[in-house]
Amino acid sequence: MLRILHTADWHLGHVLNGWSRLAEHRAAFDALAAIVERDAIDALIVAGDVFDTANPPAEARALFFDTLDRLSRLRPQLVTVVVAGNHDHAAQLEAPGPLYRRAGVRVVGTVHRADGGIDLDHHLIAIGAGADAGHVLALPYPRPSDLPAGLAPLADGSNPRIAAVRALYADAVAAARARIGDGPLILTGHLTVAGGEESPGSERMIMIGGENAVPHDVFPADVAYVALGHLHKPQAAGRANVRYSGSLFPLSAAERDYRHGVTRLDIDAGRVVHTHLELPRPVPFLRLPARGTLAVAEVEAALAGLDLSPDLPLDRRPFVHIVVGVDGPATGLLAEIEAIVERFPVRLASRPEFVRPAPTETLAAAAPMRRLAEIDPVELFRAAFELRHGTPPGDAHEQAFRQLVAGDASA
Repeated sequence: MLRILHTADWHLGHVLNGWSRLAEHRAAFDALAAIVERDAIDALIVAGDVFDTANPPAEARALFFDTLDRLSRLRPQLVTVVVAGNHDHAAQLEAPGPLYRRAGVRVVGTVHRADGGIDLDHHLIAIGAGADAGHVLALPYPRPSDLPAGLAPLADGSNPRIAAVRALYADAVAAARARIGDGPLILTGHLTVAGGEESPGSERMIMIGGENAVPHDVFPADVAYVALGHLHKPQAAGRANVRYSGSLFPLSAAERDYRHGVTRLDIDAGRVVHTHLELPRPVPFLRLPARGTLAVAEVEAALAGLDLSPDLPLDRRPFVHIVVGVDGPATGLLAEIEAIVERFPVRLASRPEFVRPAPTETLAAAAPMRRLAEIDPVELFRAAFELRHGTPPGDAHEQAFRQLVAGDASA
C-alpha cells in the first residue's frame, strides 16, 4: 500500500492583524511530523502557497528548510513534492533544486518544457516501488507564461484561458500515461475549482481570463486523485477525488469554524481512499459571542468569562473576533473596545465588527430626484449621517454642522 499526505497553503510568514503566526506554524509542523512517522507516509505533497508573500521574512524561510530537513531525517525514504502557489515567488522557490533533491524533495515552481512538450523529468515524480508504485504529476499555479500559447477567443464563446488550463492538464497527463501506463497518477493544482467554498477576505481571487474558477473536468477522469491548494477549507470540488486539503490552521476570522488539517491517501491495488486528519489547533480562535452580537457594555464580561491565565505567553494567547451590535454612532467605540481587550491575555484577530440594524430608509428611497443646488445641506447631512450610523443625528451634531456651513459661507 502507498500512503501519501496531501497538505497545502502553509502561508509561512503570515501575520494576522499584526500578530506573527510563527509559533503556530511550529506547532502545526510538530503535528505533521508525528503523522508522517506514525502512519509511515511514503510521500508528502504541498500544493502551493508555501509562503504568504513572494518575499517572506528570514525566519519563515528558515522554518521551511528546517521542516524539510526534519521530515527527511525522520523518514529517509519520504518523497516530498512542493509546487508553487499564487503567493509564492516561483523561481526563488525552485532555485535550490540540487540541494532539495539530496533530501528527497522535489520543488516545481514553473512549467518546464522539452522538445515541444512538458518536461516529464521535471514534473513526473515516482513514489514507491514495485506493485505499490505510483506517480505524482506536479503542476504549479498556472501563470500565463505556463499555459499553452494561442489564447484567441474561441468560436463557442468559452473562456480561452480555461481552455488553456484544460489543454495543459490534458497534454501533461497524456505524456505521463505514455511513460508510466495505467498506474496510479496523482495530479497537483493550485487554483479555484468551481463548486469550492471560498473564505471571504482570506484568499486572493485568481482571475483566469476574467473568470475566477475552472470546472473540475479540466482534470482528466482517469487520474487517481487531484491534490489541490488555494482554498483554505478542506473540501471536495466537483467530484470526490478532487480535493482541497485546506490550510493548517485558521488564517482569518472567516475560517474559525473550519476543521483544518491534512488529507491522507491510501492507495492499494489501484483503489484510493482519502481520509481527512484534523490537526490540533495551536491556539484557540474564538468569536465573541459565539453567535449574534454583544452590546458594548458586555464586552468586558465576555472576555473575563474566558477565564484565562494572565501569565499566558503572548504567542499562546487566543485570537478573538468580537462582534458588537450598534444602534447609534460608533465614534470612539473602536478605541474603547481595544482598550478593554488590552486588559486581557487575548489577541484581536481583526478589528471589532460593528453590526447595525438595517436602515429603514435610504437615500435611494428618497422621492423625486432634485438638483443638488435645490437641497438644503442640512437635509443632506441628516440623510448621510443616518445612512452611515443607522440613527438620525442629534441636536449637537446638527448644530456643529450648521456652524461648519456658516463658517464656510463667511470665509
